[in-house]
Amino acid sequence: MIKYIKYILLLFVFSLSGPALSQVSVEEALAAEARSDEDRARDAGRMPAQVLEFFGIGAGSRVADLLSGGGYYTRILAPVVGPEGAVYAGNNPFFDRFGADALTTLLSEPGFENVMRIDAPVDEIPLPDDGSLDAVMIVLAYHDLWLTDEDRGELNRRVLAALRPGGVYGIIDHHAAEGAGTGVIDSLHRIEESVIVDEISGAGFELAARGDFLANPDDDRSLIVFNPDIRGRTDRFVLRFEKP
Repeated sequence: MIKYIKYILLLFVFSLSGPALSQVSVEEALAAEARSDEDRARDAGRMPAQVLEFFGIGAGSRVADLLSGGGYYTRILAPVVGPEGAVYAGNNPFFDRFGADALTTLLSEPGFENVMRIDAPVDEIPLPDDGSLDAVMIVLAYHDLWLTDEDRGELNRRVLAALRPGGVYGIIDHHAAEGAGTGVIDSLHRIEESVIVDEISGAGFELAARGDFLANPDDDRSLIVFNPDIRGRTDRFVLRFEKP
């Protein structure tokens, strides 16, 4: 009951906050002075402009950035969707250990009034259930859900309910070697692409497109993604699912 009341209060505050925001392009968002050097260093490997274009996110979009860590994408999304859009961002307890403080700092800055924070286990995540979102994205984190006891099926049901027909469920993750399945998630933090395709397709989504712009043929997929020899340059798959 307390969690529900908190959510209603957040919705109320969220509804009052949009007009103070300004609309900017992706390029302007990436050039913002407030972005850290660490985030700027990630841009070459993450290609956020291409990601947002591939997922169809722009001015006025209503987007959820799930397992958002310290808010790398949230910082970009909020000014890009602008005052007519909205961003839901948050972490589960697993990711809270790494990103909670940074996300709190980010959302205390001016210009992020269109962001609603929705921290919760993913199978309890308080996404809207009225089909009002244009996109939900999980970047480099879906594989970590095999390391928790959360119900991925319930997460995907909530995402499906949150999206409008034709809405995009965007997944980016680290390639594992062919045939590895989920067997190297704990050791390498990689997952075989087909596992995610099968799971999310089975949840009622249609795979609409694959992006190869984050591929790296020089990554033989044998190293843990945090290894300095490959960190930030792993071979990655980009999947655009759509709600029928």
